[in-house]
Parts: sequence; structure tokens; C-alpha cells
Amino acid sequence: MSLHFKLKKLNGGGRHLPGLLPLAVLSLVTASNVSAQAAGAAAGIEEISVFGKGETRQVQSLTATQLEQYPAGTSPLKAIEKLPGVNFQSADPYGAYEWSTRIVVRGFGQNQMGFTLDGIPLGDMSYANHNGLHISRAILSENIGLVALSQGAGALGTASTSNLGGTLEFESAMPDSEFGVNTNASVGSNGAQRLYGRIDSGNLDTATRLSLSLATQETDKWKGAGAQEQDFINLKGVQEFGDATLTGYYSKSERTEIDYQDMSKEMIARLGRDWDNFYPDYERSVATARGQFSGNVTSLDDAYWNASGLREDNLSYLALELPLGSNMQWKTTAYFHNNEGQGLWGTPYVVTPNGAPLSIRTTEYDIDRSGWISSVDFDLGAHVVNTGIWIEDNDFNQARRFYGEPSATTPSRPFENFQRNPFRTDWEYSFNTETVQLHVQDNWQLTDGLELQFGFKSVDVEVSALTVVGANKTGTVKTDENFLPQAGFLYVLNDNSEIFGAAARNVRAFIGSATGTSPFSTTQAAFEQIRNTIKPEMSTTLELGWRFRNDVLEGVITGYHVNFDDRLLAIQQGSSIIGNFNALANVGTVKSTGLETGINWQLSDMLNWYNSASINRSTYEDDIVDGTTVVRTSGKTVVDAPEWMFTSELGLETASVFAKLNFKYTDERQYTYLNEGSVPSFTMFNLALGYRFGDLGMVRELTAQLDVTNLFDKDYISTVGSGGFVNSDLNGTAQTLLPGAPRQTFLSLKASF
Repeated sequence: MSLHFKLKKLNGGGRHLPGLLPLAVLSLVTASNVSAQAAGAAAGIEEISVFGKGETRQVQSLTATQLEQYPAGTSPLKAIEKLPGVNFQSADPYGAYEWSTRIVVRGFGQNQMGFTLDGIPLGDMSYANHNGLHISRAILSENIGLVALSQGAGALGTASTSNLGGTLEFESAMPDSEFGVNTNASVGSNGAQRLYGRIDSGNLDTATRLSLSLATQETDKWKGAGAQEQDFINLKGVQEFGDATLTGYYSKSERTEIDYQDMSKEMIARLGRDWDNFYPDYERSVATARGQFSGNVTSLDDAYWNASGLREDNLSYLALELPLGSNMQWKTTAYFHNNEGQGLWGTPYVVTPNGAPLSIRTTEYDIDRSGWISSVDFDLGAHVVNTGIWIEDNDFNQARRFYGEPSATTPSRPFENFQRNPFRTDWEYSFNTETVQLHVQDNWQLTDGLELQFGFKSVDVEVSALTVVGANKTGTVKTDENFLPQAGFLYVLNDNSEIFGAAARNVRAFIGSATGTSPFSTTQAAFEQIRNTIKPEMSTTLELGWRFRNDVLEGVITGYHVNFDDRLLAIQQGSSIIGNFNALANVGTVKSTGLETGINWQLSDMLNWYNSASINRSTYEDDIVDGTTVVRTSGKTVVDAPEWMFTSELGLETASVFAKLNFKYTDERQYTYLNEGSVPSFTMFNLALGYRFGDLGMVRELTAQLDVTNLFDKDYISTVGSGGFVNSDLNGTAQTLLPGAPRQTFLSLKASF
């Protein structure tokens, strides 16, 4: 089924900041909810509190009213980049282009974090898609009610086996209690166009509430040719049965992304930052595949015929919340997810038999997973005990195939379509991952001002691999950690001030995949050699912080130290684009130490100023061995982990007019393990301007909004490591960088009926 329908096209510094300035400057978070205006500034801080009051660990959150002041369709991941310690990068202005999206928190990368939606596991959100799906495919951005980030240890009950370095929890908005229709239409740079519509049933006589949302969006790439498209359905229902609540959710997403070309420093200097793949110039791509270079192209890897990522997902859950007496609460959820995905690359390295001197190579992903999450809260007065279980069964099939282009003059296979009828399959593997996670936690209110929290979780993950085609990789690997403790405290100094601290031990379970940091990404011989000796990645996190607030000001300061042990490194054997198998090894310890701070200041009834700043030092503690070569990485800075980051956001809010000016500084980032290749620091400004027309009769609310991303058209590198990280890049030829999007402008109209 395709939901897509076409719309008429409309085109419309230095390394360190001086001294401790980033830790002292303040900035703004804006709330744009019309209904909140009458409450005035006194309620402003309460509406937009983001610093986790009452938590025993570092937690920040953003609400729907804060998320909506971004260009329509923007990933919620981009919105959280203003929170302390978050390095988020993407080559597109929406933060939604999955090949390029990267999150780094306290030195941990995206696949070392945990992600959930309404408690449902989204996996590690890796592009290879082995155990979940990206948040941009799980829910429409307009339907997100809350985003909560735990930079250190996530909650014990989080359904994740990858959250070494923090957890991102997304909550979907509930169906509204009153009947209503909400729409949003937007256009923008590069032919961007998006339509969103939602209808809420309101409270029905059967104690039922429903909401149905549809969206379609399309934009051309900001360089090169090709479009990025997505079609979406979200359906959510709530049914009350006395004191019990039954909630159901369904999401369908169809996503097509034509890729940008990975670049190197040398390529950018020779070809320019606006260089991209050959599409739609098939003639030139065929000539290049034959070694007939033209222009400044000097190698087969300077550009390919085309490339894309295709994903189709269905995600659903059914959750029951039921009180069991006066002091017990039970919640149980069953969920289901299936996915079909292909990553396409027009390769000049494999010719089509009796056809073009190139072909289409795919990596193919099929997921069929289901799970069950159940927990019980016991209110025992001074003690509140929570215990729970998470069980998941995940079948993941992965394959490497080649599809032919029979003609050297005319292409016949659109990269927007799933490919069928391959002429060659190099490998195909079937992985089954069975996960069981148990946890017990006690919140003890020791005194009026002191709360203690302690507990542990137990993780058992078994991955079995079966070879369908190709080199044998049959076998089983297990992650079994029976005692992963977590403890924390909260000491309330007074109504406006509290101290908190936490310590936690976490594991990242081995993954079932033929690519990435998986025991199965190596050869069968290497797998047999390491299967009984290799250890899973582990982390120990310590953090201590102070939160403060009054009628107009709130803030947080947190210090942390993290030991990351048994880091797994997939050492690439040859060029990453060719797709040779890895050599996987434990390569030692990483240590991270840092300080994070955030302050939110309601300057007046109309002005608000938010600021976050962080300093992080993440270093490798050991040298590594690449084959027989010792690579002296000890003491080097972790890749893609900037030392300094600083965000300042100033906002204006009246009953009719709202505006937001956002500034973000990101320090230099390494993309080589020996720190012999880096991209410079950069600053970014984004602007939002809006006007509310109020009640226009049949239209209850009408809002116009103008967004400008990269306001001053900064030339910068967004994603590093898109093609993997390397030991050294003194000659600047590592093809693993993606330039960021130039200035982009978007206009949207939002209406409620």
C-alpha cells in the first residue's frame, strides 16, 4: 500500500571558547502553545522545565510545545541537540536523513545508546537496522508528546540492551478529549513540501478516544539530484474500563532516501562541497565505470551512478494499565514490528552480465520481531518497589545481492523502488535474537529530604546465526550478565534546590548482524576463534549534580566520570565500500570525564533565554593491534566526540507573535583513531518566526511560521564517520565526511478546526 500523493512543486573559529564563558552564558527555550499564553510568565518555567526535577540522575526533557517550533517534519533528534552534552549531526536540514544522522553523548555513539517509544524498544537505531527502527519512522514528529534524555544511566526498566551511554525515551501524544482536526501544510527550499492531517474523535460514549494522522512529504536533495520521500500513518486509541486503561498504537511508514555521496577532504578541495553522485547522468557514470574519467574525476569512488535507502515499517503495540488493589499498579505491553529495507549502491566494481559495466548492489534487511514488557509497582509507604520483565524474539534476515542494468545506454532500475530478481547473491544470513531482561528497583524515602534508589537488572541475550548463502557463519553467541547494579540519591535542600547522584553498570549485548560490531561480521574461522573469549562492551557511570529553580530561573550543573571497558572495534579489511568482512576485537578501555550545565531564564513575560554548555574529555586508554601493526591510540581523543559544546536560544512569546533565535557551537571533531584527521569547530544559527491569527470562525487557530536553518549559510562538515573511522588520514583521502546543508527556508501554515 502506498500513501503517497504528489503535490504541486514550489521552489521556492577557534578551538576553545574563552575561559568558562560557555558555563556562564544563558539562553532560551520557547513555548508556543496558544493555550499556555494566558497563564503568563509565572507559569512559564513550569511549562518548559527541562532539567528533571526530582530525578536521581541527569535527565532533561522537551515537550510537544517546544518541538513544534521547528520546520515541519524535523526529527526530534535534532531538537535535543540543544540539551547539555548532545552532539547531533545530519547532512540534511531536518535531521532525518538516516545515513547521516549521528548522536554522540559523553563519548558514546548512537549504537551504544538506548531508544524507546512509549516504552517499546526501537533498538540501537543503527542504519543497518538489525533490531529496531529509527524514531523518524516510528512516529510523526507532530505526534510526539515528550522527549526525555538520560545522558548517563537510563532507568533500570528501559527495554534496551545497548544503552551504555544513555537513553532517549519518546512518548506519543494522547488522543484529545475533544473532537478536532489539525492540519499543517509546508513548503520550502529545494522543492520541499509536506502535508499533515490529524483527526481526534474526542471522548465517545464508550469511554473511547481515537486519533488518526496522515502525512506525506517530499524534498529534493540540496545538492545533486533525487528526492527524499516519506508517507506515514499513525493511529492511536485509548479505552477506559473503570480504573483500567487499554492503549493501542499503530504506525506505518514508507521511506525513500536518495543518498548523498560520502566525501573526503581531498575530494572537497578538488571537486567542491556541492559535488555528488552522477545521477541522472547515466552516460557519464557508465564511461567512468569503464575508466574514462572526465572533469576533475580521477577515481571510481569519486561518484557512483546513484545510491539510496528504502525502508517500510509497521509498528504496533497494545498496553494495559491496571490497578491491583490500593497499593499495586500493573502495566503490560505486547508489541510487534516488521520491516523491509534495502540499501542500494550503483557499483562500478561489479558488471552486469551481458549489460552495463556497473550494477546495483544491495544490502537487504528484513525484521520480524515481537515482544512483551510487564512491570508492577508496589507502594509500601516509605518504599516504592518496581519489578519488571522484558522478553523479545527478533528474526533478522540480511543479504548482499546484485541486480543488473541490461543496457549501457538507458537505466532500467529506479533507485526509489525495491529491487527484485538479482543476478547474484554473495551472502545471506538469518539471525535470531532472544532477549530476556529482568529488573528490580526500590525507591526509599528515607527522610522528608532524602530519597535513595537502588536496584539491578539481569540481561540474557542469545544470538543464533544460520547461513543461507555464502561463507559459513553458523553459530551462537550469548550475552549473560546476571547482576548490573544501579544506585542513586536525591537530597532536597529546600523547595528550590536539590542535589542528585547516580552510579550504574551497563552492558551492550552482542548483536546478530553480518555487518558492524558483531561477532558475525568476521569470517567463520575468526568467529570460531573469538566466540568463547570475546567479551561484551561494558560501562560504569558515575554522576553528581545540583538542580536549582525559582519563579523565573532554573538550571542544572552535572559532573560525570565513565569507564567504558572491552570496547569492540570492527577493523575493516580493505575499502569499506567494497564490503569485505571485518576483524572484530576487544581493544581496551575508554574514559570520559566532563561537566554539563543548563540554565533557563524567564527574562520577562515575553522573553525567555535558555543555555546549555558542556566540556567532555573522552580518551582511548589502550593501543590497538591492526593485523600485526600496533596503532598507538592510547591517550588519543575519541572520534566524533567534541570537547566543547555550547547552545544559546533566545525567544520572544506573545499572544500573537513568537520568535526564536538558536545558536550552537560545536568544537573540533576527530575522525581518525590517531587524531591525524579532524574537522574544524563551527557555529550554527537557526531562526523561527511565527504569527497566530487566532479564532477565525470555523478555523479555531491559524498559525503561520517561517523557519530558516543555517541562517548565515555556514560551510561546515556535519557527519564524520559516514564511511567508517580510520587510523590516520594525513593525506585527506578518507571518504567518510558529509558536508552540512546550506541555508534553507521553510514556510508552514497550521490550522485547527
